[in-house]
Amino acid sequence: MTETVSQSRLKYFPAAWFSTVMGLSGFTIAWSRAEHIFDLSFAISPFLLVLTGVIFVVLTLMYATKIIRFPQDVLAEVTHPVKVAFVPSFSISMLLLSIALLQTAPQLSFWLWSIGTVLHLTLTLYVISSWIHHTKYEIAHLNPAWFIPVVGNILVPIAGIHHAPADISWFFFSLGVFFWPVLTALVFNRLIFHGSLPERFMPTLFIFIAPPAVGFVSWFNLTGGVDAFGKILYFIGLVFTLLLASQIRYFTRIKFFLSWWAYLFPMAAITIASLLMAKTTGLAFYATLGGILLGVLTLVVIGLLVRTTIAVARREICVEGH
Repeated sequence: MTETVSQSRLKYFPAAWFSTVMGLSGFTIAWSRAEHIFDLSFAISPFLLVLTGVIFVVLTLMYATKIIRFPQDVLAEVTHPVKVAFVPSFSISMLLLSIALLQTAPQLSFWLWSIGTVLHLTLTLYVISSWIHHTKYEIAHLNPAWFIPVVGNILVPIAGIHHAPADISWFFFSLGVFFWPVLTALVFNRLIFHGSLPERFMPTLFIFIAPPAVGFVSWFNLTGGVDAFGKILYFIGLVFTLLLASQIRYFTRIKFFLSWWAYLFPMAAITIASLLMAKTTGLAFYATLGGILLGVLTLVVIGLLVRTTIAVARREICVEGH
């Protein structure tokens, strides 16, 4: 009976689980930057890096097992108009881990970046092709998670500028920056004229923060400084952060879904961007803002880990319909 239950839960094990690795990787990078910028006497980022790496390996093994034992369910996921957006969270997890490992394990960082970049480009082309030649997409399927496959390319330059010729990083940055405003317009059209998102997808609104915040960090790595365009990217991310923070009472009333992890990576991205602004400008405002965001981010991580553990224990996750 236990084996049957385990098989059933594996059958419904979603690729969206890798969003936890995305969030924890961003959290790890944020703490690493804070330890350096604030010259902290302690370091928790090495522990967070190990934890995130272990979770990534465990999730990868579990999903690989699902591919072997339930290939039809995996196929259904990669052809689903909503779930397919979360499949590239695996390749993005590799890219984020390569960034986190850039200083401590450059060789491992290189291989994670190389494999993750090729895989993410493949998934990006697959998703774009499915949009062009679709027979299944409807306006109700559109939500901010659609940013993940294509805008995730903006992440590539952060480690890529250290691992490959600069033109490769510029290629991926250009791809992501082109589709970011296109998808923003589409999603806002859906939100304004076609009703609000279903409750389970409301946390994905935080994904609006990620493209400009990550774009700022990538732009800094590509150009080596903070110029006018970099500031525009940063402040757009800050505007979305303020917009969503003003609605926090609504978000706290939403029932727990795995989509709650969509809160984490965008918040980590704007935290990292603020810390980078603090380091570059030397202004106390950005240092204070970065510290506040890091504190909030830490509380969110603790809350998500506790709530996810409870949901797993209650078997509320990896069941049919979730």
